[in-house]
Amino acid sequence: MISINPQILEKNGKKEFAILTYADFLKLQEELACYEDLRILREAKKKEEDAPSVSLEEARTILNIE
Repeated sequence: MISINPQILEKNGKKEFAILTYADFLKLQEELACYEDLRILREAKKKEEDAPSVSLEEARTILNIE
């Protein structure tokens, strides 16, 4: 988990804005990109859940690899 330290600005007594350092912004951006990659991977695995598969040994035999 990343640690960020936003500064919160209020407008009319209500929290309105969060200000981040540029370094924190970059950390957050990187975490979101990793999350997106993970989400895409999980979707792809779910789509292929019932796809036929072969063992490594079978693949080696099929491809004539020792």
